[in-house]
Amino acid sequence: MNPCRGDELTMDWHEYITVDPNICHGQACIAGTRVMVTVILDNFAAGLTVEDVAESYPSVSTDAVRATLHYAAELAKERVVPLGA
Repeated sequence: MNPCRGDELTMDWHEYITVDPNICHGQACIAGTRVMVTVILDNFAAGLTVEDVAESYPSVSTDAVRATLHYAAELAKERVVPLGA
């Protein structure tokens, strides 16, 4: 399943991702939880699906899991990371 299809392209990740200096040392987290966005992204990198991740973290909805990809895409637009020469 492609987590960035159709209406999901316009998903407002701001509804799902929060940053609070008093929660997880200010790291981006799923709203209302202490599940860090980096943890969700690491799970994707390990090959898990949206559904797998949501099942592993019952306090996190599939929409919130998808929102982490949109958040990461926004961050990737903000800077260029040089790739090996």
